[in-house]
Amino acid sequence: MRYLPPGTEESPSGVSSLMIPLDSEAPEFVDVMRSALLQISEDSDSWTRHIYPRLIVDVSDEFRFRRESSAPSGFIDWRSGEKLIESARRTLVAGAKFFLSPGRHFVNRNGRFASRYLDQVLMGQTAPGSYIVTAYAPPNAGISLSNSEAAGLLDVDMAHGRDVSKAVVRAVEATAEAVEHYRLSGSLSGFEAGVDRGISYEMTQALLGIAANSDGADITVEWDSTSGPTPLESTHFEFSGADAEPLGKAAVRLAEDKSSRMVTLIGRVHLLAKKQAGSPGVFGVEALTAGSVKKVRVRLADEEDYHEAIRAHEEDLALQVSGKLEKEGNLSWLYNATVIRTLGHVDEYQRRRTRGNDVMAGQMDLFNAESNAKGEGGELPS
Repeated sequence: MRYLPPGTEESPSGVSSLMIPLDSEAPEFVDVMRSALLQISEDSDSWTRHIYPRLIVDVSDEFRFRRESSAPSGFIDWRSGEKLIESARRTLVAGAKFFLSPGRHFVNRNGRFASRYLDQVLMGQTAPGSYIVTAYAPPNAGISLSNSEAAGLLDVDMAHGRDVSKAVVRAVEATAEAVEHYRLSGSLSGFEAGVDRGISYEMTQALLGIAANSDGADITVEWDSTSGPTPLESTHFEFSGADAEPLGKAAVRLAEDKSSRMVTLIGRVHLLAKKQAGSPGVFGVEALTAGSVKKVRVRLADEEDYHEAIRAHEEDLALQVSGKLEKEGNLSWLYNATVIRTLGHVDEYQRRRTRGNDVMAGQMDLFNAESNAKGEGGELPS
């Protein structure tokens, strides 16, 4: 067997390929094996990062989620590393949900199928340089379309792993195009128009986690050609920290329920409660912005969001949350709520907001002074 890293004509260190003998009875087996071991010893880093994982997982399509890191090569600060892994998982789950049917906001719909797809995926080692999370998705795996265990045993109503992986890529591509449209036009219409192509609240949330507060991030997919024809040799999408703004705005819009009064607020998490495992959980938010409510209890639509609320509580982060506002006695509730994103430490958010209000007040004072001068027939100073 001759191994060549997927998507490359030469290995990173310049070694063209690695020949591995498979027939131990062949007369040249010992010589070829010695040559392979010598080549590996001279290029152990490439072996560890590129060759060994591919041999272990056999045939697989490879997703690489990369985020720029100011830490030493191959390292990242703990919280950012956790966030990247979580966002990589959410990207795969959101795309798998889209495989069954498009949707603005899936919540728990199609969730079991997405979990079965994720169960087939392996996580590989991170790579040196910018921090990279690698996922190996077997293209020939069968994922049951039915929630019944019997369907999987009978091998009926099965989706092929590569078809689901292609749906993940289509959804990421549609969202990346909507981000580019926002850069050019300042409009969120691309996100609305792209729902049928895989854009959803879940996907915008996943990519928001990859892009937010980064110096650059990207997703690369290498398709394994040994399992048959591939869509492309490789697929690549780039994101920047500035993309967090449109992704956050799109997430709010896609989570909205047009039939009820939806409210988005920013606040500090001051209470956490989860009565049973597997339930989405409840938490309290003390609003940091002016509005009709000061404190609100939040009942989440999706269990995934509870982890973000815990992190916001532990690190005292300002949290943006959206949901259906209802009043019950003396308590205000946000039902079917979704966590949009964290906005930095509460104190820092308050300082940024105060500075913004001061700038706005100064602009209004200048505007009023100019208006008064014009109204009195006077001339403005040059």
